Amino acid sequence: MNTIIEQLIVFIASLIANTFSALAGGGAGLIQFPVLIFLGLSFSVALATHKVASVALGVGATVRYLKEDIVEKNFAWFMFSVGIPAVVLGSFAVIKIPDNIAKLALGLLTISLGVYSYFQKQLGQHYAPYHRDKRGFIIGGGLLFIVGFLNGSIASGTGLFATLLLIRWFGMDYKRAVAYTLIIVGLFWNGSGAVVLALISEVKWTWIPVLLLGSFIGGYLGAHLAILKGNQWIKRSYEMITILVGLKLLF
Repeated sequence: MNTIIEQLIVFIASLIANTFSALAGGGAGLIQFPVLIFLGLSFSVALATHKVASVALGVGATVRYLKEDIVEKNFAWFMFSVGIPAVVLGSFAVIKIPDNIAKLALGLLTISLGVYSYFQKQLGQHYAPYHRDKRGFIIGGGLLFIVGFLNGSIASGTGLFATLLLIRWFGMDYKRAVAYTLIIVGLFWNGSGAVVLALISEVKWTWIPVLLLGSFIGGYLGAHLAILKGNQWIKRSYEMITILVGLKLLF
């Protein structure tokens, strides 16, 4: 394949994937990761390359969300400190469960997120914080640790889990939950996982510049659309992306 055409395909895939991911709060790997494999990368190289590039999604979204002043520093630090060790452990971990069983379970669980959100009509429509006491933070931190571990060990979809967890357990609305997911998960969790994978695996560095550009622009555009359109629009996007990610894992 011609190098210019190859780079163009990678850029377009990255732009589309990260725009939808920034809008829905996760799922960039739905398009970007399979495209990297389709273009000839092995699973491990595609995973490492995808993780390195996905950091720019968090940067692009952060640039847009910082203008809105909706992120609480203390809660952001809580997510950061709980998630980073989990992501590093997940990146180093060797999963014992057979790959096909893991994908089946994860696919069904991801689809269930979208179905659950669809039938909970008022879910994430209003910001009503709760579980902010010691017990709430311990349980919520444990759940975030599990999501962080999965973030380090699988290709995509964990941002979607983080988004729903922030809504269901901590009482956030969709706009606020997506902001935290994109900034903390997209930038810091993915960044730490990318460092580990870059050290222990091979990365297709010649594709990284166009992937970073697509991720950054897509992250900014998706965040802008999320802020512009509001919670109901984000909710519908979240439901669509979760079901598509789940189907991709199943088939």
